[in-house]
Amino acid sequence: MKILRAVILVALCAIISGCAGPSRFKTYDGPEVTRLLVYKESRRMYLMHHDAVLEHYDIDLGFAPAGPKEVEGDGKTPEGDFLIDRKNPNSDFHLSLGISYPQPNHVMAARELGTGAGGDIFIHGGPRPFTDRTGPDWTAGCIAVTNDEIEDIYAMVRVGTPISIYP
Repeated sequence: MKILRAVILVALCAIISGCAGPSRFKTYDGPEVTRLLVYKESRRMYLMHHDAVLEHYDIDLGFAPAGPKEVEGDGKTPEGDFLIDRKNPNSDFHLSLGISYPQPNHVMAARELGTGAGGDIFIHGGPRPFTDRTGPDWTAGCIAVTNDEIEDIYAMVRVGTPISIYP
């Protein structure tokens, strides 16, 4: 009797787990992404494994992309060396990867101007309910790709990965 209950319980668990369907997150088992390189002027982002390019993407930036981000609301995408510091599976922009902006030097420089440095800078997909870009350079300072692309990037990039953003 105990064996029959155990078999039924295992079968029931298998059936229930099969109903869950596939995970909404892609998986990646290729070479580690060791760095992200972003070139604002050419609107390109590269996922690197040491010196080799694993993937590259066309990107959109903040609505006023020229120059480094200085203050909250300026519409600029930061420049410099940062880290991917978080993953957000519940983003309003499909999926997103957080960038470690602002750093202390950004906060101090903005404070000297009498304002804040801003924050919540991400690599993300398109806004809901849209599934793709809304036009060139439409973000508040983030780096945007398509929803399909952010799904791949989200799977490939780990928290702690360095990202360098160049003019």
